[in-house]
Amino acid sequence: MALLSLIKVYQAYGHVPLLDHADFSVEPGERIALVGRNGAGKSTLLRIVLGEITPDDGERRAQTGLKLAAVSQEPEFGSALTIEQAVAQGLGETQGLLDEYTRIAEDPNHTADELDSISQRIDAVQGWQMGAKVQAALTRLALDGSRPLAGLSGGQRKRVAIARALVAQPDLLVLDEPTNHLDLEGIQWLEDTLLAFAGSVLLVTHDRRFMDRVSTRIVELDRGNLQSYPGNYSAFRQRRAELDHAEQLANARFDKLLAQEEVWIRKGVEARRTRSVGRVARLEDMRRERAERRNRQGNVNLAIDTGNLGSKRVAELENVSKVWVAESGERITAVKDFSATILRGDKVGIVGPNGAGKTTLLKLILGQLDADAGTIKRGNGLEVAYFDQLREQLDPERTVVDTIAPGGDTIEIGGQKKHVMSYLADFLFPGARARSPVKSLSGGERNRLLLARLFARPANVLVLDEPTNDLDIETLELLEELIRDYDGTVFLVSHDREFLDNIVTQTIAWEGPGQWVEYAGGVTDWLTQQARRQATQAAASRAGGTPAAAGAVATASAPASAPAAAPVASAAPKRGVKLSFKEQRELDELPDRIAKLEAEQAALNAKLADPNYYVSAGTEAAQTAARVAAIDEELLGLLERWEGLEAKRAGAA
Repeated sequence: MALLSLIKVYQAYGHVPLLDHADFSVEPGERIALVGRNGAGKSTLLRIVLGEITPDDGERRAQTGLKLAAVSQEPEFGSALTIEQAVAQGLGETQGLLDEYTRIAEDPNHTADELDSISQRIDAVQGWQMGAKVQAALTRLALDGSRPLAGLSGGQRKRVAIARALVAQPDLLVLDEPTNHLDLEGIQWLEDTLLAFAGSVLLVTHDRRFMDRVSTRIVELDRGNLQSYPGNYSAFRQRRAELDHAEQLANARFDKLLAQEEVWIRKGVEARRTRSVGRVARLEDMRRERAERRNRQGNVNLAIDTGNLGSKRVAELENVSKVWVAESGERITAVKDFSATILRGDKVGIVGPNGAGKTTLLKLILGQLDADAGTIKRGNGLEVAYFDQLREQLDPERTVVDTIAPGGDTIEIGGQKKHVMSYLADFLFPGARARSPVKSLSGGERNRLLLARLFARPANVLVLDEPTNDLDIETLELLEELIRDYDGTVFLVSHDREFLDNIVTQTIAWEGPGQWVEYAGGVTDWLTQQARRQATQAAASRAGGTPAAAGAVATASAPASAPAAAPVASAAPKRGVKLSFKEQRELDELPDRIAKLEAEQAALNAKLADPNYYVSAGTEAAQTAARVAAIDEELLGLLERWEGLEAKRAGAA
């Protein structure tokens, strides 16, 4: 028997129904993922399920005594001061009874009857065991109950909210974007928690890998209708593609027949004499059906203007360190002895727990922070555009149009002017919505607006900080495709494993306080290599510390399907042939060639550093700057050639 059912539910805002006489049910033990485009009505459906709003029409039926608990995108905790108090809110009225018992017991003027009365009420709801449940939840979720809520990060607050929901032991747990603000470890913890949860789950999320592991059924909300697909997200995608194709064929056949009937009805006098009354009636029905058809919402039209691609080298870091001093005086190492080379066109994923120092590392790479130790060389002509997960770049009082084109009605994309309303239509902001204030937009719409603002200006370096939050999956997949084809450099901070694996060419991963390691490939490659290294260390310990034997054991135990990822800095060259005479001579000459170019570049940079040079040199200053950039490119090419020849020689040894 279903825990909860919605029968022929109708809900509309304006003239467009979000739920068009839709049916929905939740069975015991199910884990349902609700998917649909931004604005399709997913949040409205969740509110109807929770009983927060009554639909315009239809019926909501729930089992007697059904216990519901929900975790919103941005949890609120009322007057709670500590984590324990916040989690205890999940006990509902029971916590109030326990608080009342404490108040009466501490009152020196209380009577035995008062204490006995409240004790009986607590006994009736098994309230004395509730305190133990709170402590058990705190222990299981590794939360310090005495810690104040005020200092918690978004991810930590989300954990507390989930603990509050779970301690209530609900029959149905409703989660709205539960992975937002959680790091990779937190997402894996949530997956394990939901898989072990005995009740039913209804969730809305954009995280495809999370849905693949957790969900037992996918329900799609599309144009007011709910369609159920058994299985996980991968099975849903395959079935949905088949249905989309069938719908397109059916609509095409219908439209062709309608066009033929429209031609027939407009034929000459002779044809009208023999016109069939039934055929005319059918044509009217077809016209009505076509007018009522709700087509799928179009996709966002994404395009980036890279402008000037800049130099080939974006940044070169050598033994870079950065230490912060906390208010308490504690020294916190954010980055320690980190080295890496970032080239034009690299797609770099940066992963690590919340508070690990991802933002600090990015600012060091891009020149917004100075390193405490080590050296950083940056390329010329870097034009950086930022996508901010906190949306601090958006003024809530401005309209969407003014956010994109302040005081104007056109923008320039790729050297061509485009009307701002046409540009916003590409991002699914029609006329009325484009004139709305930012504060009226949903989370997904604000993310689309940030993308529109980001792509409205030329940039050869994109910094994307959690860009997938609140985006619907269709837009997310289009963004993936755009970034893969982008000629510039991308720094992507995200906890969306599927998104990272589909885009990045290398991953910089946090592996301890201040320890950042660069790997080839995406998150899966990093996790595979990390697991292999741990297996090697464990095997070495068992084998008495013989690395060769340990490596053999680890390789034999690795799954055959696992990608062979390796840290970029430690990739070993394969054995090869010896250098030819010409190559050996070239290798011998390279240090002198590089030294001469570096000396020339240093002399030119000294000129450019003198403000008076620009006054006396005239157009020569621009030529000097161009020569510096050319030397930069040439040096990088020589360094790469030197590395290649050295690797070849080492491989032949």
